[in-house]
Amino acid sequence: MHGDEARVLLGFPPNYRPTLSQVKAAYRRKVWESHPDLFPLDKKPHAESKFKLISEAYTCLLSGARGEGPTSATNVRVVRTGVPMTNRGRGNHALIRIPFLLIILGTVGVGGLNAARAYRKQKEAYPSHNPFLP
Repeated sequence: MHGDEARVLLGFPPNYRPTLSQVKAAYRRKVWESHPDLFPLDKKPHAESKFKLISEAYTCLLSGARGEGPTSATNVRVVRTGVPMTNRGRGNHALIRIPFLLIILGTVGVGGLNAARAYRKQKEAYPSHNPFLP
């Protein structure tokens, strides 16, 4: 499918360059109008074919908007990491380790207290007659 056909099918003018969010919004609107589950059985085959065309147009416009189409001159790739970078590119590993350790130690501490409390309650409710069991 060509870009002009895809744009017209999703409701854009033929020479219009929609943004990624506009393409997604138009796709959602068209899918809501033509989803096969919304039609009776006699009209379902026509709705399915239209739905497939809309999906194909959506993938065509997405590949063109992301720069994978034949008209793109350059591909730009942005990679983001979850670590805040300071000090000339070195990661702040201490900023990650301290909260992680506090979460782990707090969870183990609270969980250990709950487990000990549950064990004591069970021991009081069901005392053992075996002298070798605690």
